[in-house]
Amino acid sequence: MMDVYWLEQSEADVPLENDWLSARELACLNSLRFPKRRADWRLGRWTAKRALAAYCDVPSHSQSLVKIEIHPAPSGAPEVFFFSQPAPVTISLSHSAGTAMCAIARSSVSLGCDLEAIEPRARAFVTDYFVDEEQALIARLRADDRPQLVTLLWSAKESTLKALAVGLRLDTRCVTVSPDDALAGRFGDQKRYNDNPALAFRNYGFDGWRSLQACHAGAQVFRGWWLRDGNRLRTVVADPPPAPPILLEIEPQIRLRRMSAGIQSRQGSAQA
Repeated sequence: MMDVYWLEQSEADVPLENDWLSARELACLNSLRFPKRRADWRLGRWTAKRALAAYCDVPSHSQSLVKIEIHPAPSGAPEVFFFSQPAPVTISLSHSAGTAMCAIARSSVSLGCDLEAIEPRARAFVTDYFVDEEQALIARLRADDRPQLVTLLWSAKESTLKALAVGLRLDTRCVTVSPDDALAGRFGDQKRYNDNPALAFRNYGFDGWRSLQACHAGAQVFRGWWLRDGNRLRTVVADPPPAPPILLEIEPQIRLRRMSAGIQSRQGSAQA
């Protein structure tokens, strides 16, 4: 299976200054009128640059991050450039409630990720955006279990549409999601879970990535993973099939700022 890496950052992780943005990125930021849109944009770019620096094993100080640029392709999907040249990587980005997620894989991979808060959705939401088999699956769960399954199915649809490089321009019902591990009855008492998949969904733990698959238009199949952490749920899908996503390790923010300040100090001393 193919490796996929991921990282999340919060608004508190983003520096106040913009010296890690390129001139082109600064121009894009300055064109955004609304504060929330600007904050989300900065958070997404910061998360992507930190993830890419860790993935490519390059320093994470501003002098390096400014050389990593993320620009939208004609489809709207993010494209990565190192030193103004296309980078051999594929990324996907998602925002939710002051947190951003970035997934990374090698180039030529169809990749999508999504981050969502688990919350109740109106019945009209389910009927408008989910296919019949998904609606039937939701209906079999207890009322208090439905928000997490609805969020999982919705998030996987968003990830799949990103992997297709179309986003929500397509009807979400063109994608059918099956959360394999949680509902396939492979855990504990096989017959018990086969007879009651809702029980499997409730009882199977949330301490690691669980597999899913998403089928587009009854033909193209994407394999993927989902992970719940508190009230947040994230999904990653890809083609070729990915292994469970690997969390990128980065240095604490305060250490990075000290390292950057030390580099600048040494450079100043050398120039003197």
